[in-house]
Amino acid sequence: MTQTEKALSFRALHQRAGAFIIPNPWDAGTARLLAHLGFEALATTSAGFAASLGRRDYNVNRDEVIAHIATISAATLLPVSADLENGFGDDPEFVAETIRLAAASGVVGGSIEDSTRNAGQPIYDFEHAVDRVRAASEAARALSFSFTLTARCENYLVGRTDIKDTIKRLQAYQDAGADVLYAPGLATKEEIGAVVSSVDRPINVLAGLPGMEWNREELAAMGVKRISIGSGLARAAFSAFFRAASEMHEQGTFTFAQNTLMLSEIGKMFPE
Repeated sequence: MTQTEKALSFRALHQRAGAFIIPNPWDAGTARLLAHLGFEALATTSAGFAASLGRRDYNVNRDEVIAHIATISAATLLPVSADLENGFGDDPEFVAETIRLAAASGVVGGSIEDSTRNAGQPIYDFEHAVDRVRAASEAARALSFSFTLTARCENYLVGRTDIKDTIKRLQAYQDAGADVLYAPGLATKEEIGAVVSSVDRPINVLAGLPGMEWNREELAAMGVKRISIGSGLARAAFSAFFRAASEMHEQGTFTFAQNTLMLSEIGKMFPE
């Protein structure tokens, strides 16, 4: 499947009825396992990738991320959307270049956050945030295929639980050219409903948060189009690894191995 075909397939997922789950692998192996299970698209995870390198989230540079998303994209025929953090720079043109580099790596979509990584001012000023999304959108539109740009408002992840400002930003990002809108951290039906009813772009919701018990059908009924899990799968894997290693170290036992897949089973999920 060509990149153009993947891009069109990815767009179509956002246009059909209901909601789809876009899980987040952190390496080629997990990407192939998810493809084997029948998922229709994948999204990378900055936190999962950083953890696989033994680092905290947001401690991986742009060159490393571009190489990583190229590996994920090459591992499967599924369309892949990249977690591009805040574009790895403040300047709108730097963000635009990140989009171009991501597209050249083989992915067919990507997300740009409005988080600054500056504790004193965690979210970009409104106008500057919009300029960054506009630059990313213009770069995406200049490509030879339909790159799906997701604009993220990070208010809730930095403790700014201001639904009015979140909606204002998402509406502005829509007007600036974003194809999908995303406010990770929304945790109530009222918040999700308010966002969905305030914009006319597909909404991505982050599932797996504490207290969030809705399934795909329930989220679809709220108007959500795309459901991601962020670092959820990576956390599940690292948690299982930690529990198994702790059992060996603290108890000297190996009961964890009784409920694991055999290598022969895992191998069958990978292409020849």
